[in-house]
Amino acid sequence: MKMPKPGEKAKAAFTAIVPGDPAITLRPMFGNLAAFVNGNMFAGLFGDGMFVRLPDVEAAKVKGGRPFEPVKGHRMGGYVMVQDDWQSKPAAVKPLVIRALTITRAMPAKSKKPAAAKKKPAKR
Repeated sequence: MKMPKPGEKAKAAFTAIVPGDPAITLRPMFGNLAAFVNGNMFAGLFGDGMFVRLPDVEAAKVKGGRPFEPVKGHRMGGYVMVQDDWQSKPAAVKPLVIRALTITRAMPAKSKKPAAAKKKPAKR
């Protein structure tokens, strides 16, 4: 399956919505762009669409939201796609990003995995 890529307009809109906090990092994720706090993802782009991390009970109440399914039929629990017109209505989705950040910031920080040891070539 080919992953959708966000356009420059979506990247700029997403970057403008994510708070400017030194603890937040923006980095590529599967060819898209995602926001992390303490190593945990709290929001991101999937093509030109945006998703946020919310408990399922809150995600069900997001106006215009739908389940985040990066692969059709395989829902990614704990995340919801926001309304399709999010780029033209940033004020409507900013509270969702802030809520996702608050929830994710309270999670334990992810520790960095140690680098894998290089394997020596087998002797013949």
